[in-house]
Amino acid sequence: VQLVESGGGLVQAGGSLKLSCAVSGFDSDDYAVGWFRQAPGKEREGVACIRFTDGNTFYANSAKGRFTISTDNAGNSVHQQMNSLKPEDTGSYVCAESMGSQVVGERFRPLSAISYEFWGQGTQVAVSS
Repeated sequence: VQLVESGGGLVQAGGSLKLSCAVSGFDSDDYAVGWFRQAPGKEREGVACIRFTDGNTFYANSAKGRFTISTDNAGNSVHQQMNSLKPEDTGSYVCAESMGSQVVGERFRPLSAISYEFWGQGTQVAVSS
């Protein structure tokens, strides 16, 4: 499984960025892709997730109303539109994938890193004040 992120950059506060995650190398009907971020000196934080099994999306409180996770029709790319960006959104953004029956199980935590097996390398987002 390969995940490759793109779309990071430098933006002023209040601006927008769209991140993309190209996903390949797997064959499963039950999977989810999540976006995580990590700021310098802080723990990794789950930002958003889309579960392809049922189309459900999940957001961290910090992302609700500002970020939107979506996918193309083929499910090969997952995008995260980020609007009204704040300096505290600065960090390395990484996409990750979870596959199999665990994705639809009661114990699946869509914004928890422990739920994901495959990770990309990340893309940097910097929001200036």
